[in-house]
Amino acid sequence: MTMDKTVATARDAVADIPNGASLAVGGFGLCGNPMALITALLDGGSSDLSIVSNNCGVDDWGLGLLLGARRISTMTSSYVGENKEFERQYLSGELTVNLTPQGTLAEKLRAGGAGIAAFYTQTGVGTQMAEGGLPRRYAPDGSIAESSKPKDTRTFDVDGIQKPFVLEEAITTDFSLVHALRGDRHGNLVFNKSARNFSPLAAMAGRICIAQVEELVEPGDIDPDAVHLPGVFVHRVVEVGSGIEKRVERRTVRESEGARP
Repeated sequence: MTMDKTVATARDAVADIPNGASLAVGGFGLCGNPMALITALLDGGSSDLSIVSNNCGVDDWGLGLLLGARRISTMTSSYVGENKEFERQYLSGELTVNLTPQGTLAEKLRAGGAGIAAFYTQTGVGTQMAEGGLPRRYAPDGSIAESSKPKDTRTFDVDGIQKPFVLEEAITTDFSLVHALRGDRHGNLVFNKSARNFSPLAAMAGRICIAQVEELVEPGDIDPDAVHLPGVFVHRVVEVGSGIEKRVERRTVRESEGARP
């Protein structure tokens, strides 16, 4: 593989993602969404996608664009409360959903990227997350068509106390899509503040990681100590510029001091 991993356009970067592919996608809410790659994937027509991401965007932004076009068949995520179309497709049986606690999802992605097959956690012990029965897919009549299966549990000694843990399997995907503030031609990435949340983990989990960057720099321009994700995890880099649209999911403001009611 050449050390220069740059690709001319977002369309070229995602051109080989086929129908039925699995993808890990970075971002949290509307923060850090790889919109250029998502839009190019939408335009490319790939369908029956299995996507792993903290959430599924909103009705007209982020992964919500793919969802609205009926391109997603299975969604593994933690938070889905801001997307009405997601709710409709899930409850009508059009979408299979694997709900996963947020910290567990992050660790499942990290473990996949690190080559760890599974791990034990206390999160979900004593709930349907461990015992099974969570609705994965509904039937059109509202009945449950498919439920989650029970997971292996085991007791470990923690500070002299026997505590139960549930086994969670790691996640790896065919591709991953992430957005970064800066990247060099070798694929070393720097994320901006909270956009760093799930993005490095999603990038690690993909067998082929595609990164869109606002600023493309030459190798050596990024201080090695400032690299958030080493280029060994990244296979393609496309520059999208800093002028891209960035949305705020919920804008909260307060009146300035002295303002009249």
